[in-house]
Amino acid sequence: MNAKQHTIKKSVTVSGVGLHTGVVSNMTFLPARAGHGIKFQRIDLPGMPTVDADADLVVDVSRGTTIEQGDARVNTVEHVLAALVGLQIDNVLIQIDGPEPPIMDGSSHPFVETLIEAGSEEQGVMRDFFEVPEGIFYLEPERNVELAALPLNDYRLTVMVDYNSPVLGSQHATLNSIDQFTTEIASCRTFCFLHELEMLYNNNLIKGGDLNNAIVIVDRVVQDDELDHLARMLNKPKVEVKKEGILNNVELRYKNEPARHKLLDLVGDLALVGRPLKAQILAARPGHKANVGFARKIKRVMRKAAPEQMPTYDPRATPMLDVNQIMKILPHRYPMLLVDKILHIDETNVIGVKNVTMNEPFFQGHFPGNPVMPGVLQVEAMAQTGGVLALSTVDNPDNYWTYFVAIENCRFKKMVLPGDTLIFKCELLGPIKRGILKMKGQAFVAGNLVCEAFLTASLVRKDQMKAVAPPPAAEPTLIAPINSENPAQ
Repeated sequence: MNAKQHTIKKSVTVSGVGLHTGVVSNMTFLPARAGHGIKFQRIDLPGMPTVDADADLVVDVSRGTTIEQGDARVNTVEHVLAALVGLQIDNVLIQIDGPEPPIMDGSSHPFVETLIEAGSEEQGVMRDFFEVPEGIFYLEPERNVELAALPLNDYRLTVMVDYNSPVLGSQHATLNSIDQFTTEIASCRTFCFLHELEMLYNNNLIKGGDLNNAIVIVDRVVQDDELDHLARMLNKPKVEVKKEGILNNVELRYKNEPARHKLLDLVGDLALVGRPLKAQILAARPGHKANVGFARKIKRVMRKAAPEQMPTYDPRATPMLDVNQIMKILPHRYPMLLVDKILHIDETNVIGVKNVTMNEPFFQGHFPGNPVMPGVLQVEAMAQTGGVLALSTVDNPDNYWTYFVAIENCRFKKMVLPGDTLIFKCELLGPIKRGILKMKGQAFVAGNLVCEAFLTASLVRKDQMKAVAPPPAAEPTLIAPINSENPAQ
């Protein structure tokens, strides 16, 4: 497994019809910065809204996985996500001009081929693995569905399916290493049973379905008049069934292709956890509903295992962002750039580091002979750390300014002196609404809380600066209230 994050080297495009919507769309994969994650962007909608690949944003699992965020909805994302996971691509923006990715041949293989053509590029930032700490179990007893994630220093998956069908019977599929995905799993196509076909068609689904992009399993005797009806429904001159039990006698790519495709779907749906996994995944009779429920349960465990109240700092570990990468995100420069490293960042939390030395320019005039880091600059450094989190929520951070517009309940607990290492933790307190975000910020030295505050910031597009007045009292840098009685100032 790759130790560091990867993106693609160049943009690439695929085109085709969506399986359920029947709408032709063009989908372009674009490189993205480290920590960006996987995002879809509906470029056919006003404002070109984005939707994160996130289990908490799933709104429909009827015959595929559909995600929605604000005005953006994207259907049937699992095959695309599986290709990205299989190639260990962490950061990519997927622009699409329709409601659903192309179904292609019903597998992930065409996406894999396209992404291989784009090339993979290491980004120099460690991947933020979630290592399952103990068994995580998901059950749907009424449908005899079971999924489990067990601790393992790798990523392996085993799937068992049993449809009580004389054609399929019981099947197993295993992926021993994610490196084998492209050769063992990616080409396995989606499938359905004949008895489901007309139901799907009548429910306004599979508008883009075709015998070239799906396997139809015939699990009962079919009369000639029904075959004629199916041919008309599928816009084919003729369909037939022989003893193999597959409509139009399509050849399977593997004897257990249906089970392998279920494993493919599981890989794609578990991408919605938002972080690469290290675990042994076992699944009996999985489907999109169970996969997404399982992903959400893993996310809940992941949140509980998130960085502790007092984060630790190992100077030997490679940071997620070093100072050069931070300068590509934040506009601050000497002497006002007050963050040296970003250790961790996800959708709601960020942890940053500031090494305080005697060479800081403010020590020349702040308590000469008794150097103490000004409290206002502690909060400014905290705010810059939060600014990295704020700008990580937009696709083009260099197109935005972050203005901090409020500081509440600011407290200074201890003095910060030359030689100290400040560790900042900022956490979003709720969804970002109309560009306004609120976060709780804390600063620690040697495990002790030295400063805390609640911060409110506004994200403003640079091209709107002349048209839209900045929020009242907004400043590009943060000024904290002074408590003259507190010696930490």
